[in-house]
Amino acid sequence: MTTIQANPLPDDLDRALLVGRVWRTGANEGPAVVAVRGGRLVDITRHAPTVADLFERSDLLAIAGGAEGEDLGEVRALMDAALRGEAGANGMRLLAPCDLQAIKAAGVTFAVSLLERVIEEQAKGDPSRAEALRAQLQATIGTDLSDIVPGSEAAQRLKTELSARGLWSQYMEVGIGPDAEVFTKSQPMSAVGHGADIGLHPTSHWNNPEPEIVLAVNSRAEIVGATLGNDVNLRDIEGRSALLLGKAKDNNASCAIGPFIRLFDDAYSLDTLRACEVNMLIEGVDDGFILEGSSRMREISRDPLDLVAQTCGAHHQYPDGFMLFLGTMFSPIKDRDAEGGGFTHHLGDKVGISTPSLGTLVNTVQRSDAITPWTFGVRALYANLARRGLLVQE
Repeated sequence: MTTIQANPLPDDLDRALLVGRVWRTGANEGPAVVAVRGGRLVDITRHAPTVADLFERSDLLAIAGGAEGEDLGEVRALMDAALRGEAGANGMRLLAPCDLQAIKAAGVTFAVSLLERVIEEQAKGDPSRAEALRAQLQATIGTDLSDIVPGSEAAQRLKTELSARGLWSQYMEVGIGPDAEVFTKSQPMSAVGHGADIGLHPTSHWNNPEPEIVLAVNSRAEIVGATLGNDVNLRDIEGRSALLLGKAKDNNASCAIGPFIRLFDDAYSLDTLRACEVNMLIEGVDDGFILEGSSRMREISRDPLDLVAQTCGAHHQYPDGFMLFLGTMFSPIKDRDAEGGGFTHHLGDKVGISTPSLGTLVNTVQRSDAITPWTFGVRALYANLARRGLLVQE
């Protein structure tokens, strides 16, 4: 990706089965479930009033690919309007493509991000200490953590060695131990979509985007598709204490997902996802700062199926399904404001996250307390669907 205006839709759009959500105005005002066909948006809400309902259907692919529905216009026009912060035709707006699903995230799933989490912990949230700690830890560990299989005998030997040196970390435990870190990133209905502002907690001064693949999983723990996400990271807050993870991760507009969920079918599968590379571009509007990065899914330490199994099973059920961020290897260390100070966001930064099979998710960085408050939750959704007569089963 060389520009924030990279292709917002999959390169193979003619073969991609995409579903998502838009906000309609007029007589049908409210969220609508849509499919993308031939570059146009088709309202399929009459067949599934929520995306969560759609993902429970045994005929999911047939409904998304061919069910009758109202043509709402060109998808690119709506996405272009979203980037300008404007509504599309007839006041329509693009929403995050999930609704009732729990929003979960797996952390420390790449070796590079593991090292950076340990640095945050050791630095106690102070970015000025990061550079020296990075060099010290790399010299001390003396091994490529990407070669370590989590939960293996080699991982246990490394744990024993580092513990003896007083260097074992809670992040090492979830990075190479048997149990993955899976936390609640955000609340159902709270994610923002393509073109929206994404929020930083107002007290954070050391932060960065986290470009990730996000799985869409139904109540039966079946992965039905995938999309892109930004799991905003507040390094200073979480670095002070891992017990501040909730404050660091779950804030107003702190979770971006989209633009659409691509369903698994003959043209797109979990193997496609395992081989993809997620690219990221940050453009500073106030200082011209440019930062590019990438995350190669083949370097993930835990397979997506393992992460889903650790999230959902006999030990925990998700009756409305869940979205699962898979983690990232992107951890920016390029200096921005001062030598040795590393990277942090400026308000107004444009963040683009892309991969050819899923398109591009673009958001603008602002403070969470300056972004329009989140008010449309589950109760509001069902009141709206009831008014529109959409809760009657087919």
